[in-house]
Amino acid sequence: MTTDCTITVQDLAKRFGAREILRGANLSVARGEVAAIMGPSGGGKSTLLRCLAGLEGFDGGTIDIAGIRLDPDANGLPAQNQAGVAGRTAGDRQRRAATMRLRGRVGFVFQQFNLFPHRSVLGNVIEGPLTVLGQSREAATEQARALLARVGLENEQDQMPDQLSGGQQQRVAIARALAMQPAVLLFDEPTSALDPRTAGDVEAVVADLARSGQTMVIVTHSAGFARRTAGTLHVMSEGRIVEQGPPAEVLSAPRNPATRQLLAGETGD
Repeated sequence: MTTDCTITVQDLAKRFGAREILRGANLSVARGEVAAIMGPSGGGKSTLLRCLAGLEGFDGGTIDIAGIRLDPDANGLPAQNQAGVAGRTAGDRQRRAATMRLRGRVGFVFQQFNLFPHRSVLGNVIEGPLTVLGQSREAATEQARALLARVGLENEQDQMPDQLSGGQQQRVAIARALAMQPAVLLFDEPTSALDPRTAGDVEAVVADLARSGQTMVIVTHSAGFARRTAGTLHVMSEGRIVEQGPPAEVLSAPRNPATRQLLAGETGD
């Protein structure tokens, strides 16, 4: 991985049984860049994101992200590259170790928030720093309050998740991810479950993070969100990146037929 590149994905392959989800996907994201990924349902974009986060294994290719190398699952390698049960076990240990390191370097914001329902807003944000980073409660709480203020929720720290709107829950999820001080922040359709007003609140937070130089990869269905937020737009189709470039250029003059077909059915603002 080059020094100016935070994410490099090469020839990524992922199968579910006989079904190929990723078919040699390639992606490069520079440090401080905001990259958006669009594509039709089933095109592989969310699977790619989950592979980047270590939430899914993969069958071929490599991922370098935030200084960590992720390799394929042993059961996805050709038989001649497998070294028996002992070798696969050692490989499994290496992959688990890489995944643990990844949790301290890469944050993930889910479409459906995934907050801890039994913890307050503040409790959600301090959980990772306490249990994973080993911060003191005092330090974790001070940081959490600053992050909640940054996302406009400084007055909601004692609320429970079910007392918040969807947009507020998503902003708590962003603060929780930021509390881990990630090198890379990944978003899976962060505004798709929200109404336009609350989606705008979340988009404003993402735009603020972009201005601060946070490296981000955002899977989105909204061309408008991609245009307003990203520096580079990547279009996926049938498990590959088929087109990429500045959002305004890709959206106004798409070169690939799959991109033109996607934009013809685009309904996001």
